[in-house]
Amino acid sequence: MAFDPNAPRKPFVARGSRVERCSSCLMAAARCLCDVRPNIKGKAVFWLLTHHNEIYKPTNTGRLIVDTLQGCRVFKWGRVEPEPAFLEALNDPRYRPCIVFPSDEDYQQRMVRADYLQQDDRIPAFIILDGTWRQARRMFRLSRYLDNIPAIEPSHTAESRYQLRQSSEPHHLCTAEIAASMLREVNDTTSADVLDSYFDLFNLEYHASRVKREQTSQITAVRERLASLVQPLR
Repeated sequence: MAFDPNAPRKPFVARGSRVERCSSCLMAAARCLCDVRPNIKGKAVFWLLTHHNEIYKPTNTGRLIVDTLQGCRVFKWGRVEPEPAFLEALNDPRYRPCIVFPSDEDYQQRMVRADYLQQDDRIPAFIILDGTWRQARRMFRLSRYLDNIPAIEPSHTAESRYQLRQSSEPHHLCTAEIAASMLREVNDTTSADVLDSYFDLFNLEYHASRVKREQTSQITAVRERLASLVQPLR
């Protein structure tokens, strides 16, 4: 599954619903990011298990991961019945799946560290529960088919840079920020830097479309930084 803007869904009626948008990246048409999608190969892949309320929100940052890294996939979350394609992915011998989720004493036995991912040649596949923090906790708790999958959390976190939604906790990172943190766990700083820069550009462009105020110098600087990171990887 990919982010399909043409799939049936309930109308988007939140802030920004009347904005003319690019049908692909869902940014305001004047702020389209399609020409700067990185599309690079990293040392890990991400499987987004996405809450149905999140898939078509323009502010969802999961699509930035898919735009940045080859091999990433999006699955729609189901409480009882997962997508068959997700189960197939879990059983693919090429990958070593882990759920990215904060540790807790209730499931401490499931938690692993980054060295777990380096025990063989399998590709790390990070499963991110893509939704609000409240939704993600519910998804983790209620989805019995996830119970036997090891869990991992970033060893280092910082305050979120995400400007488009408010969180009650500054250390609650958005989906793209979590992915960049996990890339650093597998020593893929190049891909992490690319994703961080693409995320920064998304943040700036989206915020500028909301406030109707140009941030030309900042946007230009981030675009140039992103291009300088991606160009050697082409």
